[in-house]
Amino acid sequence: MMNQSKSNSTCLFLLLLLLQYMHPTPITAQEVEEEREFDYQEDSEKGPKYWGELRNEWEACKNGKLQSPVDLLNQVVQVRPNKGEIKLKYKPSNATIRNRGHDISVQWNVGDAGSIEINGTDYFLQQCHWHSPSEHTIEGKRFDMELHMVHLIPDATVENNIVVVAYLYKVGKPDKFLLKLSKDINTMIDVKEERHRGVVDPRDARKGGSKFYKYIGSLTVPPCTEGVTWIVHKKLTTVSREQVELLREAVHDFAELNARPLQALNRRDVHFHGPESHIRG
Repeated sequence: MMNQSKSNSTCLFLLLLLLQYMHPTPITAQEVEEEREFDYQEDSEKGPKYWGELRNEWEACKNGKLQSPVDLLNQVVQVRPNKGEIKLKYKPSNATIRNRGHDISVQWNVGDAGSIEINGTDYFLQQCHWHSPSEHTIEGKRFDMELHMVHLIPDATVENNIVVVAYLYKVGKPDKFLLKLSKDINTMIDVKEERHRGVVDPRDARKGGSKFYKYIGSLTVPPCTEGVTWIVHKKLTTVSREQVELLREAVHDFAELNARPLQALNRRDVHFHGPESHIRG
């Protein structure tokens, strides 16, 4: 009788395992929650002040001296005339919208959507994504949202092969670029997935004028790679409060406010390109 009881117990155990395998949703949901590698919450062990301790390859997040974002102070910038050394050469191309959990991004195949040319060198558009509130500040002022257009030279052996163009937003009229993507973003709220969007024109996203800040910094998410050229446009554009809320609602709860804290400038040069008379305008 004891052997039979053990046999019945074994069968029941195997049956439970089979049922768990056939209906894994609760366990999978828990694994998705636990698999996130970093977050933005101040009181979290995976928050920004601990990023550099979570992985060896993320050490720059803690020990790097060229980290981003920074506060762009007029009194420490060097004024440079804008001689057209930076040219945007974007073009429409098929894109994928991704909810990466910590942000919403639009991604193109490198080279398909054009490039930014800096002093004769092309850096090809790879993706764009949003942060709210803004990560960079100007004279201590933080804005409602920031868009990053990420460009690179695919050859990893090239030093300083990443360029990020940043646009700052204040709440006002809706942003036309986001209007075209809102329906897709709505369908992936709190769901980590990607969707092929068809043709997306990155020219719809550019909002800059002739005045911008330029400095050498880092990626603002792990691994916080340094040697990134930052171009931060001073001209503000507008985004509706509903669009900001949509981006916050779409990502996971730990990233609703997905701006990395300001980093030390550490005596870096910051160049302001534009007419000197407008630097304080």
